[in-house]
Amino acid sequence: MAGEVVTVGNKTEENIVCYAPTMITTNGIWQGENPLDYSLPLFILQLTLVVVMTRILVFILKPFRQPRVIAEILGGVILGPSVLGRSKKFADTIFPLRSVMVLETMANIGLLYFLFLVGVEMDIAVIRRTGKKAIPIALAGMVVPFLIGVSFSFMLHKSSQDTKQGTFILFLGVALSVTAFPVLARILAELKLINTEIGRIAMSAALINDIFAWVLLAFAIAFSENHNMALASIWVILSSAAFVVFCVIIVRPLVGWMIRRTPEGESISEFSICLILTGVMICGFITDAIGTHSIFGAFIFGLVIPNGPLGVTLIERLEDFVSGLLLPLFFAISGLKTEISAIDGVGTWAILALVIVLACAGKIAGTVLVTLYYRMPFYEGVTLGLLMNAKGLIEMIVINVGKDQKVLDDKSFAIMVMVAVLMTACIIPIVTIIYKPARKFVPYKRRTVQSTKPDSEFRVLVCIHTPRNVPTIINILEASYPTKKSPIGIYVLHLVELTGRSSAMLIVHNTRKSGRPALNRTQAQSDHIINAFENFEQHVGCVSVQPLTAISPYSTMHEDICTVAEDKRVALLIVPFHKQQTVDGGMEVTNPAFRTINQNVLANAPCSVGILVDRGLSGSTRLAANQVSHHVAVLFFGGPDDREALSYGLRMREHPGINLTVMRFLPGEAAIEATRSDSRKSSMNDPGVLTVVTDDDREKQLDEDYVSEFRARTSNDDSVVYIERVVNHGEETVAAIRTIDNSHDLFIVGRGQGTISPLTAGLTDWSECPELGAIGDLLASSDSASAVSVLVVQQYVGMGAGDQLLTPDSPSQQLHEHFNFSHMNPRTQIRGQQPQFHTQP
Repeated sequence: MAGEVVTVGNKTEENIVCYAPTMITTNGIWQGENPLDYSLPLFILQLTLVVVMTRILVFILKPFRQPRVIAEILGGVILGPSVLGRSKKFADTIFPLRSVMVLETMANIGLLYFLFLVGVEMDIAVIRRTGKKAIPIALAGMVVPFLIGVSFSFMLHKSSQDTKQGTFILFLGVALSVTAFPVLARILAELKLINTEIGRIAMSAALINDIFAWVLLAFAIAFSENHNMALASIWVILSSAAFVVFCVIIVRPLVGWMIRRTPEGESISEFSICLILTGVMICGFITDAIGTHSIFGAFIFGLVIPNGPLGVTLIERLEDFVSGLLLPLFFAISGLKTEISAIDGVGTWAILALVIVLACAGKIAGTVLVTLYYRMPFYEGVTLGLLMNAKGLIEMIVINVGKDQKVLDDKSFAIMVMVAVLMTACIIPIVTIIYKPARKFVPYKRRTVQSTKPDSEFRVLVCIHTPRNVPTIINILEASYPTKKSPIGIYVLHLVELTGRSSAMLIVHNTRKSGRPALNRTQAQSDHIINAFENFEQHVGCVSVQPLTAISPYSTMHEDICTVAEDKRVALLIVPFHKQQTVDGGMEVTNPAFRTINQNVLANAPCSVGILVDRGLSGSTRLAANQVSHHVAVLFFGGPDDREALSYGLRMREHPGINLTVMRFLPGEAAIEATRSDSRKSSMNDPGVLTVVTDDDREKQLDEDYVSEFRARTSNDDSVVYIERVVNHGEETVAAIRTIDNSHDLFIVGRGQGTISPLTAGLTDWSECPELGAIGDLLASSDSASAVSVLVVQQYVGMGAGDQLLTPDSPSQQLHEHFNFSHMNPRTQIRGQQPQFHTQP
């Protein structure tokens, strides 16, 4: 038997815990042994309980949009002496004193590797890119709460406490003034602010804040461990500084050399990974030995790992296991040590409320003063101040170290845990109320291909999931004929799924110009995509390319796409179809989530949308313009979407290597009679449908005007073929399309959503993808005999009264812009409803 001295929970006395070295694993219940008397089965049960409790709370708190750290701390509080631990039987059975040493050791190992990953993911260069704003904002957000912590330390500190007033001040000040960088990243991602100016400033300020917090924490630990604060404290600080210098000068170049030895395109060797993971432990041991906390060494070691493939590999290998399984243990232990009943009396609760309000207000006040100096809007300053109040990991480390060093008693510890939870919990609801990113959207008029002037820049946003779609998209963009008079501005948005990781935000949401190193999990793909577009930019004149990477959950990815489209003022947004062509010519689903993204983009886009069904497109971007040859067909039935398709075809026909065929479908006698019959039935059933007749006539007039103008402009152009086909029903329409499908490389068709036409009757009965419209679905289906790429176009129709908030142009100015007449949305009026306009949410 051996003795161990353990200080646990709310027990202030020292306990002697005896254990048998052989009592690690049990011989089994059939031999009459209780598994919970042995350390391994007990630890497994504790870990399972913590993870299950955390996950249940994450699920419960999800509708309230709370970050995961709240669930993790509350899970520990529920399992601890405040709730379930009030039952002595539960506490003694599940969390006995003898088990705490194993639990805390594993929690600290998890913490060690988590802080290493935080260091790996931090990009110090972000501070330089944000400019000079972030440093004063970070300092102002620290100084005021720190002073508030100092003033409250006199109220909370008791003369009977073993620690000196100065050490207590340092711990309380750091705990109140710190901003949790990983938690803030998660909150910004949740609020979709990570790619905005305010998001970048907040991330940079939090990064600076974290660095200051680490320095202060090192001081606090050094002083708390040496009560006389004499020569020993100075040696601790000097040796910590020497360790940082060693890591920067020796360790970083060594890791860089190891990366350079890895052949291009190959993954980092297992030996290198193993060496680095061992290095985390060694650095933790060194800093623990010199007198600072072991996590300081792990964090610094992570910070000196160069950004790039190695960092990506480490994150992929470790993140899920560390932050999903081991890290909740650390928060749970914080909760297990928290006894809310220690906050006794109205006076103490009043102090708690006052600390929260004043610390929150202090950060907001400090931040607002700096933002006003930089002439940022007041509500942005308040939002930034609220975001800087994010608490979590670093604060929990500070107060746990404080409790271990006996700087904080039970009451102070419980107060600080409650402060962390409540301050972080209120951020998202309040920011959602006061900060509306929609205010930031810049109004612009040229939201469609049709309304883009022939002598102005044509802006296109192309979204890419995998490099497979790149060749066809590049050929379509080249066919769009960039000239000095009308150059093409291309924004390439690489879409990657965010897998729910908490601290990978700074890497993955990287909006950058071409040439900077990619910092996300799909670096090879990103580089491939960017290189292809860079080559396109170099070999084709009058094209500017700006690559971007947006990584977010599939459920909200359309918001990122629409935000970029609005921010960059694009006229056309191209997204790839959710199916790709197989070797045998069929179409298979690549990812069902892509379809949901496309449907959401169609519903929310602030400009025209094209869905590309990619079956390849002949030609090469490296050939001269006069050598490129494409045969493009536009199918015209009528309506805003078809006019948009025709206007895109009109732009393409300017290209010397493009042959354009426009097939216009006109209703025959039977189709006209069917339309009249349907109209009579509808008007008998629904008096509100009277507006449809007027609106339908208006649409027909717009179609006639636009087609007439098109024919007048192309009458002497040998590269343009105009065909009119009279059809009565869907079968005749399909037969007409079949006559030209094998002689063309690309079909451009309008989505035609909301327009009911006898020309497409019967085509939607077996529709696979209704979001493409009747004709788009027909051409994209696996049963289609043609192997032609299809671009299905939806025109942005928010140009009516409902769009006045978005565009400063007067209604009279909107009427005539490249034959783009302002009109009501027939998609909604066919159902006899009030017109609805697509505006950015």
